[in-house]
Amino acid sequence: MGFAQAKHSGPWTIEHVGPWTIEDVEALPDNGDHARYELLTTGVLTVSPAPGTPHQRASRNLANLLDTTVPTDLEVLEAVNVEIPGGRLCQPDIVVVEAAFADTEPVRYPPHMVRLVVEIVSPNSHPQDRIIKPQLYAAAGIPVYWRFELEKTPRIIVSELRRGRYVQVAVAASGDRTVVDRPFLVEVDPAELVRRMRPTC
Repeated sequence: MGFAQAKHSGPWTIEHVGPWTIEDVEALPDNGDHARYELLTTGVLTVSPAPGTPHQRASRNLANLLDTTVPTDLEVLEAVNVEIPGGRLCQPDIVVVEAAFADTEPVRYPPHMVRLVVEIVSPNSHPQDRIIKPQLYAAAGIPVYWRFELEKTPRIIVSELRRGRYVQVAVAASGDRTVVDRPFLVEVDPAELVRRMRPTC
């Protein structure tokens, strides 16, 4: 059996014999560059570079906002592993999960413990965030998917799982404080989330 390679934007290459498994991905060393390792296709490792400043700013600000609004039995986390049936593994930008399960400090989250996934669309992640990952999350039964578009006018597209596929139910546009009620009530303006937040004191 030959070597499977996963290429990264940096100067290194991962060599691996045979198809990748979730356990293989979890055993990878931390190179300190915040790259993302996923199995979007069974057995094939996808390595994404660390996101840029606008992406990281939006992720942190949205996670902080969700933290102030989620019910106490839920927890907001960033960039954790979510297991998808069929030996696949995704690492959403933000998840809202069952807090009691999070307290067990799992290395990955089964989809039935995930109430919301959020992907922030970067220039190098268009196909994954708009097509591939929504299909995987829907197949896994995750009830709500938010897609945060950063380009041009920032906006959040809210989709709910219905009969095995996501149906768009709301759009939060920049400049408007939109009340979103799926999977819980939160008021959000995407334009505020892409700004650098300054301390209030």
